[in-house]
Amino acid sequence: MKVRRSERLIDMTQYLLEHPRTLISLTFFVKRYGAAKSSISEDLGIVKKTFHERGTGILETIAGAAGGVQFIPSISEEEAHATILSLCDRLSESDRLLPGGYVYLSDLLGEPSLLRKIGQIIAAKYKDQEIDAVMTVATKGVPIAQAVSYHLNVPFVIVRRDSKITEGSTVSVNYVSGSSQRIEKMELSKRSLKRGSRVLVVDDFMKGGGTVNGMTGLIEEFEAELVGITVFAESSFSGRRVVDDYQSLLCVEEVDTHTKTIKVVPGTYFDK
Repeated sequence: MKVRRSERLIDMTQYLLEHPRTLISLTFFVKRYGAAKSSISEDLGIVKKTFHERGTGILETIAGAAGGVQFIPSISEEEAHATILSLCDRLSESDRLLPGGYVYLSDLLGEPSLLRKIGQIIAAKYKDQEIDAVMTVATKGVPIAQAVSYHLNVPFVIVRRDSKITEGSTVSVNYVSGSSQRIEKMELSKRSLKRGSRVLVVDDFMKGGGTVNGMTGLIEEFEAELVGITVFAESSFSGRRVVDDYQSLLCVEEVDTHTKTIKVVPGTYFDK
């Protein structure tokens, strides 16, 4: 059944947004809308131009019999910067300070629209890289990893600190906690990650970097390749971090438990 062009453009845009990094043939759209291939090509040209102008992403055209179009999500630097500055303001609220100098993050990571935006910002940094999986540890980093994996259209895997019978056979590593210097253990199901995979590590908060370093050890055990490390927030750390090459969206620069003040600034996301 044929549909009007305005309806076709709306439905086509929505379909592309819901299927990031998926190769879609022109024949699929021809059958879906009952339109000529030339009309579909014109429509895709309009969508491509709009995505580019608004910084939504890139619509790649792949020629050949097995070709089609593929939407690569992105975000403009201005929008990403504005989002990160807004997060800095929200994390600087004094009522977020918890005993021990910890900062409360759960409400932010529970907002669906904000979580999607965070995932979009992180994924945009790796839009030109080939990634097979997103890895995180079983903490508040899980929703972030899920949001990133959606925009990259790859699976996310969860590393655990305690054994679960439902995980089946696992691979485990011991690592040194960067802040407490304790020996810790983490493990990952053998079925979760294919050997040779290119992996992006994502976490919610980093102090000394021990947890992230443990995940890189697991990646080596699976004979996989580390593509990058991105954390939602890092804190200032007086010692030496066990990881050097990473990116952060936010940095908790100062925490004063006496005056109940928190100073949060943009992280290293825009430095590289």
